[in-house]
Amino acid sequence: MTRTGRYLLDNQRTEAGERFDAFATLFDPTTFRHLDGLGVGLGWRCWEVGAGGTSVVSWLSKKVGPTGKVVATDIDISRLTGAVRPPVEVRLHDIVTEQPPAEGFDLVHARLVLVHVPERERALSSMVKALRPGGRLLLEDADPALQPLLCPDEHGPEQQLANRLRQGFRKLLADRGADPSYGRRLPRLLREAGLHGVEADAYFPLTSPACAALESATVRQIRADLVAAGLATDEDIDRHLTNIASGGMDLATAPMISAWGRKA
Repeated sequence: MTRTGRYLLDNQRTEAGERFDAFATLFDPTTFRHLDGLGVGLGWRCWEVGAGGTSVVSWLSKKVGPTGKVVATDIDISRLTGAVRPPVEVRLHDIVTEQPPAEGFDLVHARLVLVHVPERERALSSMVKALRPGGRLLLEDADPALQPLLCPDEHGPEQQLANRLRQGFRKLLADRGADPSYGRRLPRLLREAGLHGVEADAYFPLTSPACAALESATVRQIRADLVAAGLATDEDIDRHLTNIASGGMDLATAPMISAWGRKA
């Protein structure tokens, strides 16, 4: 996101930490598998865009070792302070309005970032520019329009309420410039950006404690926005949070599509 944007999910909120923890549990194994496949190793220079939390940054720092470099950037670095030690450098940075923090990176990675950035084409160009020849770009973004339901098995009133609130959440995101169909376009966009050897896959968690934790934190964080927009009542939200806590619903996330390629 950009400093001038209207990001719905502010990192300063208490719930943001819960969301980052849930994202790490849900998506780190997939992300780390792709990074390993790209060959990340000792001496690599890496740029983690929109880092938010520390899990990917910490993993990269161990992989690149003391001879490497990990530059972690975000418009809000308050949750990255614990990662500030060699080889990690943390910078306040706007992916849209500012030049890349450096050039000649072996790897640039962004997870669940560009879907929220209205000027995503400019951001993608900046990331490609920052790569050295032969450098790798790994982009991972959600595609809520590909699977829009919180409860794909909508068999009762609890699931119907959950899906109605998820629809409200998606409307709030779209009103702030998010693109709910962005993830599916990543392979084409990487090819159009001139990258070679482009591949992609998708991960779709359907039921887990982390899915429930993510949904609870998200709804609590956007509660006031849902109510103010007339998309839900406080009673709706209280009932939904109670339903989540009961553990009786199968809660999904939007599919996360990972796409990667190499700069010529």
